[in-house]
Amino acid sequence: MSKNKKSLIRIIISLIIVAVDVVLKYTIANDISWFMWLELGLSLCAYLIVGYDVLFRAIKNIFRGKVFDENFLMTIATIGAFAIGEYVDATAVMLLYQLGELFQRYAVGKSRKSIANLMDIRPEEATVIRDGCEFTVHPSEISIGETIIVKTGEKLPLDGVVVKGECNLDTSAITGESLPRKAISGQNVISGCLNLDGVLYIKTTSTYDNSTVAKVLDLVENATSRKAPAENFITKFSRYYTPIVVILAVLLAVVPPMFEGMSVGTVWMKWAKRAMMFLFVSCPCALVISIPLGFFGGIACASKNGILVKGSNYLELLAKTKVVAFDKTGTLTKGNFAVTQVYPKENKQTILRLAAIAEQYSNHPIALSICREMKADTEANVTEIAGRGIMAKTNHETILCGNDKLMKENNIEFVSANGGTVVYVACNGNFIGSIIINDEIKSDSYEALQELKKSGVKTVMLTGDNSDTAELVAEKLDIDEYYAQLLPQDKVTKLEELKATNKVAFVGDGINDAPVLATADVSIAMGAMGSDVAIETADIVLMQDNPTAIPTAKRIAKKTLSIVTENIVISLLIKFAVLILSAIGILDKVSFGMIIAILADVGVCVIAIINSMRTMLTKRKKRNVA
Repeated sequence: MSKNKKSLIRIIISLIIVAVDVVLKYTIANDISWFMWLELGLSLCAYLIVGYDVLFRAIKNIFRGKVFDENFLMTIATIGAFAIGEYVDATAVMLLYQLGELFQRYAVGKSRKSIANLMDIRPEEATVIRDGCEFTVHPSEISIGETIIVKTGEKLPLDGVVVKGECNLDTSAITGESLPRKAISGQNVISGCLNLDGVLYIKTTSTYDNSTVAKVLDLVENATSRKAPAENFITKFSRYYTPIVVILAVLLAVVPPMFEGMSVGTVWMKWAKRAMMFLFVSCPCALVISIPLGFFGGIACASKNGILVKGSNYLELLAKTKVVAFDKTGTLTKGNFAVTQVYPKENKQTILRLAAIAEQYSNHPIALSICREMKADTEANVTEIAGRGIMAKTNHETILCGNDKLMKENNIEFVSANGGTVVYVACNGNFIGSIIINDEIKSDSYEALQELKKSGVKTVMLTGDNSDTAELVAEKLDIDEYYAQLLPQDKVTKLEELKATNKVAFVGDGINDAPVLATADVSIAMGAMGSDVAIETADIVLMQDNPTAIPTAKRIAKKTLSIVTENIVISLLIKFAVLILSAIGILDKVSFGMIIAILADVGVCVIAIINSMRTMLTKRKKRNVA
């Protein structure tokens, strides 16, 4: 039986006993002279059933030297209530406290379940081809470079490159993306994804311990190991707060009777009851429970959205971030060359045809981008001219395809172009046109940056590319500031300048980004295709490689911090208000004063826990897909 079920059964049994006690008290109490002893017995029985673990923890902590905690406060407050004859109230306090604990465990369980869904991605076996035969082994027994088979319904056990076959992959466990992704020959795939249809032959590029799924699990398992500043505040707060309120309660029970002229017994009973109410209210369980729970819920919510946060302190820092700096290649762009413009436009097909003939045998990224636009329609004798380009000859054409130096050396007049990598094309001594090639911008980069700007965040791009390319990307994405031709150490220097006035987050994916990631207040890495060094250095990892995950993470962080702040303010305001009322005797003048004291403690705790559960409800905004 689970701990939650056991607690619920104890609460129900205790509640029934208390209900019987209350009914008897208002029906037969006046007719039975010994009812006080019956009431004491019933209340004590209900109290021990529901609160024995609190008493045990309090005693155990005393011997360990950890005296002043919420268990100690609950114990002395309830025992004090028994001492002054408030039997039902003492049991009610423990009942409500355990109810609050149950809420907490339920909320944490819900958070853990959402994380467990993410962690249920580790395949236990894999099919590997060795000497032409198929063997089923544990993924840890497979080496880099071996070929594995992944059939329909199976999870990818290791990262690799598809060498044969195609299928649709469910990547939601890793990236949070609900739409399946197509996997074809030559494409990189990551472990933890589910094969929805077809058969894939994959050449592995990682061992089991270094696979994406292993890194995800490691990040999630250690995500809550670092406390946020607000949590540290609560820990320190409780350390000083608890002994102070205990001393004040003792003083409240002892000092005032010395100055009153009433009979000694009545005075001591009145002030003892006020001191007990003071202790009821002062228990810091609302803060101690709800704040860590709030951060944990935020981490769980982020994980459901494909955002892995390595510590709750990074959620708080991200919420306070005013500047987000981006690397360009692989972060805002795909890292793939593509033809973006052809001049003159009216001669586009001819220019691309001639360029494809010249570049058809080259494996250079620029050549491949041209050949993706148009396939060569004839063979050619090709001569590569180092640092210049290519000369290709067919039966009727002599084609020059390269940079401006190639044009000048062959005395060809050409129209200069810019805006990216420029490939000039000439045929039979005449300039035909030029092709502009750029790194493709990710489809959601603009949307992500605009959402960040709307939330008051300044956007900056730090790149090692040339100024023309950086300016083009900055204009297309409406980036506030950009800095080009930066070496890794230059990025660090620039980031430190930005940090001088604001909290700064940096988003990157490459090995060269590791130094600046380590420098940023909050570092964010692209996890699906980012380098191992970047992922290990970063504080937050985006498993989707989509920039729109950044504003999502920002919203989750802000909401988490807002809810944690609400819990602190609400708890302290209500507690201080009722503490003052109990100290000056207002509460003991009303019949339900003890109930108010109880609700100010455990009731506020329940409210704070329920409020903390809202951190798990933040969702990514739906995108308009063209």
